[in-house]
Amino acid sequence: MTRGKREAGLSFALPNSPFPLQSGFTLIEMIMVIVLLGALVAVSSVFIVQPFRAFDDMKRRAELVEAADSALMLMTRELRAALPNSVRVQSAGGRTVLEFIPTLSGGRYRATLAGDGSGDILDFGSTDTGFDVMGPLPSAPGPGSAVVIYNLTAVGGQGNAYASDNRAPVDAAGSSSTYIALAAAHRFPFASPAQRFQLVSSPVSYVCDPVAGVLTRHQGYGFQSSQPVSSTELGAGDTAARFVAGCDIRFDPGAGTRNGLVSIRLSLSEAGETVSLLQQVHVLNTP
Repeated sequence: MTRGKREAGLSFALPNSPFPLQSGFTLIEMIMVIVLLGALVAVSSVFIVQPFRAFDDMKRRAELVEAADSALMLMTRELRAALPNSVRVQSAGGRTVLEFIPTLSGGRYRATLAGDGSGDILDFGSTDTGFDVMGPLPSAPGPGSAVVIYNLTAVGGQGNAYASDNRAPVDAAGSSSTYIALAAAHRFPFASPAQRFQLVSSPVSYVCDPVAGVLTRHQGYGFQSSQPVSSTELGAGDTAARFVAGCDIRFDPGAGTRNGLVSIRLSLSEAGETVSLLQQVHVLNTP
């Protein structure tokens, strides 16, 4: 009777197998799988995230290099057209200020009358109101321009365009590509050995302020005998670069006809990435 009941009941064992048939998994097995998967994800994430992080760092460095290079190229372009002997550099209050006078054009003035006695020469013995240009300028002088003759220094004494003894505002309405009319009678202190003159605009200053993190360009504050360095003196400026961490600007004025050299090292920093670029610019010393 007992044997019949056993045969009639359900059996969960495979034929000839000592082990019972199992389905699903235990709680311990599930926990082990979760732990192993978590460890696998943690290990693999290091290899997955790192390339993306490296790409972001590389992109940030490239953007910083591009920003620094653009600012230095702008400064270089303007410095190469600076009036000879007009560059001056000063540091104050953690800021470094580079100032120069940009030239617009230039030529040679008439120093002697033509063979038939005609022409308007530039008189250095007394005040004069204008002179002929030997060879036409590319275009007539514009409003706000000034003529400078034989600029020798930027730090005092005679022959200093900042002090205005060798600089005179131009009367744009009365001038042309072949004649320069002065806004008022002026006597220039020195004649140029090569009869050269330059047409200039108002001074330009670049202010590097690592504390504020910006490099700014200023113009329109006018000619000043002493170099302006404060925000009050320079007024508002245009941003040339952001994320400025430091800068080193030096000027070697050279001697005689040897070109001066402006050295600019600009450092930009963002999110732990820092780039430093060095630019050297030759500036003319021959007035």
